[in-house]
Amino acid sequence: MSFVYLAVLLVSAAGVLVVDRRFRLFLWDAPVRAAAVLVTGTAFFLVWDLAGIGLGIFLHGAGPYMTGLMLAPELPVEEIVFLAFLCEVTMVLALGAQRVLGRVRARDREDVLR
Repeated sequence: MSFVYLAVLLVSAAGVLVVDRRFRLFLWDAPVRAAAVLVTGTAFFLVWDLAGIGLGIFLHGAGPYMTGLMLAPELPVEEIVFLAFLCEVTMVLALGAQRVLGRVRARDREDVLR
């Protein structure tokens, strides 16, 4: 049993949370709304995964870096952590890009007015 993949996911998620906190993009901007989005997004992708598993599309590929702990047949514990990480990183990237583009547009408007 190895916790390497799970540890990498958790360290990566911590890095995204640090960026999120520094720029107040998602969780630190509106924590209740962000938590609802994270839970909803993670649940959506979990249902998607379960449907794929039920149809025989998604199969668990055991690897030397995974814990081997399964939440259900073909569903490793790392999948839940990955899905939550995927939702968090997507929201931080989307909101960060929105902020940057908003500043660029505001700067361009100021240039036009001068």
